Amino acid sequence: MSHYLADNPAPEAVAALPGLTLLEFGVDWCPHCQGAQSLLAQFLASRPQLRHLAVEDGKGRRLGRVHGVKLWPSFILLRDGVEIGRAVRPQSLAELESLMRGV
Repeated sequence: MSHYLADNPAPEAVAALPGLTLLEFGVDWCPHCQGAQSLLAQFLASRPQLRHLAVEDGKGRRLGRVHGVKLWPSFILLRDGVEIGRAVRPQSLAELESLMRGV
């Protein structure tokens, strides 16, 4: 079973989401993405209210291009559809935790 949604939501639909949303861009075969999963699980465990969308990225994937994704995994925190934080290839839980500053 794939971790990432192959069917990406439209950028307009994501921009219309209320509250906090964590977008995760990557692909299942990426070793960096696989390595970040335990950090992500720890981060999300204490935030059940946080909407998390893991979307498959790559050439021709509009959502990733709209958000300027260049490396995987990229985690982008949105508030009411607007980016308020970003972590690219996090190596520690602290990097993901820093997304929540000012929330």
